[in-house]
Amino acid sequence: MEEYTEVDTATRARGVTQWTLEAICREGARRMLQEALELEVAEYIERFQDLKDKDGKRLVVRNGRHCERKVVTGGGQIPVKQPRVNDRREAEHFSSAILPAYMRRAPSIDTLIPALYLKGVSTSSFPEALEAILGKGVTGLSPANIVRLKEVWEQEFRDWSKRDLKGKRYVYMWADAIYFNVRLEKDRPCVLVIVGATEDGHKELLAIHDGQRESHLSWKHLLLDLKRRGLEEDPCLAIADRALGFWKALPEVFPGTRAQQCWVHKTANILDKMPKRVQPDAKSLLHEMYLAPTREDAGEAYNRFFALYEDRYPKACGCLKKDEDVLFTFYDFPAAHWLHLRTTNPIESTFSTVRHRSRQTKGCGSRTATLTMVFKLATGAEKRWRRLNGHNLIPLVVQGESFADGEQKKAA
Repeated sequence: MEEYTEVDTATRARGVTQWTLEAICREGARRMLQEALELEVAEYIERFQDLKDKDGKRLVVRNGRHCERKVVTGGGQIPVKQPRVNDRREAEHFSSAILPAYMRRAPSIDTLIPALYLKGVSTSSFPEALEAILGKGVTGLSPANIVRLKEVWEQEFRDWSKRDLKGKRYVYMWADAIYFNVRLEKDRPCVLVIVGATEDGHKELLAIHDGQRESHLSWKHLLLDLKRRGLEEDPCLAIADRALGFWKALPEVFPGTRAQQCWVHKTANILDKMPKRVQPDAKSLLHEMYLAPTREDAGEAYNRFFALYEDRYPKACGCLKKDEDVLFTFYDFPAAHWLHLRTTNPIESTFSTVRHRSRQTKGCGSRTATLTMVFKLATGAEKRWRRLNGHNLIPLVVQGESFADGEQKKAA
């Protein structure tokens, strides 16, 4: 199977980003629609809570949910279970203004979802966005209800951020800092992100945290918080950009975790110090390093790079040399895992979409709203993350078995 990394062709990256964007949009639409329907019914029942029959029983009450049905949108089908209302009033009965009983097709949901998330689901933009889906005359979401919807999402994020991690074990950990062009106060928000791989090979979103420009203290605070909530076992390997304050904080909290420099970031940093005319050849040689079948072959490509470029481009070679000790750590782990361990792709592929969508966001209004937006989109993408190749080999890694060039060392 052909390997994919962020440093490969822009065409392929755009294709993956587009697919991820559409999938995240569908999941965001489903959650938004389900929560909006719940809030609509809650508001309706509250409005008539004082109406009772002669026996003192309320005339309007919640009565479970209807069977699941699918609403066809421009981005695909969205499954939804509409709340059921037992309305015993004689004159009129409940009818959802958001999703009428026989509605099976949303005409322009593609225009709604970017508006909802790119504008931070503000009270001013939410009705406008809903109107783009459902047409004029939508009355199911009052300004107060919109605020309640945002509060639901923010509370969901707060609860997730405080969840108990006792008993969890993450074998691998990917870390990165993501910047957004959201206008907040004086600077752009920096979001610290950690993804972990469990003992059964599934990737999980582990942490989303408000950072201070990737600082050591911000990362240390985040890692200590994970440990405080029950993450006691050191991950076997962490993958990140070497420029992060993460590397200084990691051994202070998880001293048994080894380090692997992300080749996506390293390649970009090296090429940035070289003229464009030589970048294709240099990039090809860098690929040859981290795609080599053995550490020895990687070392040969490494030496050729210096032989070709050290005299003319010392800054580029210096950038490569300074991280030599953590560029090839992945060779000490199963070869089946190398695809996942050479880069921070689990984060890059997900948050390239989030970052792209957030560039147009001018009014999220608060860091909490920005973090909540990132959380909602990321947890939607999490469901589509691929399980690690060779996940059956993870127990060997956990047990401390030694590997050389991706193969388990035989006992003497």
